[in-house]
Amino acid sequence: MSKVKTVLPNLRCTLGEGPHWDVEDGVLYWVDIVGKTAFALRPSDGGSRSWTFNQPVSAIVPRTIGGLLVALADGLAFLDAESGQTTPFVAPDADHPGNRSNEARVDPAGRFWHGSMQNNIGPNGEDLPVTVSTGTLNRVEPNGDIKRFVADIGISNTLLWSADGTKMFFGDTIRNTLDVYDFDMATGVPSNPKLFFGPHARGNMDGSAMDADGYIWNARWGGSCLIRFAPDGSVDRIVELPVTQPTSCVFGGPDLKTLYITSASVGLDGNGNDLEGALLSIETDVAGQVCTRFAG
Repeated sequence: MSKVKTVLPNLRCTLGEGPHWDVEDGVLYWVDIVGKTAFALRPSDGGSRSWTFNQPVSAIVPRTIGGLLVALADGLAFLDAESGQTTPFVAPDADHPGNRSNEARVDPAGRFWHGSMQNNIGPNGEDLPVTVSTGTLNRVEPNGDIKRFVADIGISNTLLWSADGTKMFFGDTIRNTLDVYDFDMATGVPSNPKLFFGPHARGNMDGSAMDADGYIWNARWGGSCLIRFAPDGSVDRIVELPVTQPTSCVFGGPDLKTLYITSASVGLDGNGNDLEGALLSIETDVAGQVCTRFAG
C-alpha cells in the first residue's frame, strides 16, 4: 500500500462526495455538496473543470448518450457540460420536500439509484442536525420511471453491487450499518436485506467502493480511515488517512488500482488539519470494479 497523496493541493471541499470514475474517458467526477459544485478531472493530463449550481449537488455521472446527469437537492437533472445548463429530469423523492439527495450510484445495468436524507444544509451552507429518518432509496430507469424500495432512512450511504450481480449493498449512517440485499440484475429488484456489518469503533459508515476480489473499502466519517471489509463482513484491514471525515471512494486510473477518496471539512470549525476536505488518492494492490454510465 502506497502513501496517501493529495490529488489537487489547493482544493478543499466543505462536503466532498460522490466520486465516479469514467473508464471510457479516464475522468474522475465528484462533488462538493455544500459548495454546490461538481468537478471533473482527467489525471492523465491534469485537465479539469467544474460546474456550480444554485442548490446542493450530491452526484454527477456521465450518460451513455453524452452529457451528464446530476443529483441536485430537489431532484435529478441533465447537465450540458459545455454550457453548464441543466434540464430537469425526474424528482424521485418529491413527496418528501424536507429531504435532499445524498447517496447515488449507477448499477451495472445502467440504472440510477438515488438515496436521500433529511436536508441538513441551511440557507447559508450551515450544518443542521438530522432529527428524523425520512430518507428513501429509489431506482430510476433510463426512461425516467421511478420505483421506491426503502424508506425511513437516516442518512443514505454506500451503493454497491457484487461482480456476479446477485448482491446489492446499501446502508444508513445514522444506524451505522450496511445491509446486503439479494439482487436480481435483470429486473433491478433488491430483496431480503441482512446486516453485512454493524457499528465499529472507528467512525461512522459512509460511502464505499468494491474491489475485484469483492472486498468493500468503506470511508469512516469521523474515523480518519478506510476499513476494508472482507466478503463475509469481517475487518480485513484499516487504512489510516490524514483527514478526519473521509466520505467516499472509488477505484480509477488506467489499471483501476488508484483509490480516490473524498473528504469533508464541514462541522470541524477549525479543529481539523489543513487537509480536511481534500481529494486524496492511494495506490492499492488490487484493482477495483468499473463504474457504469447512466443508460438514459
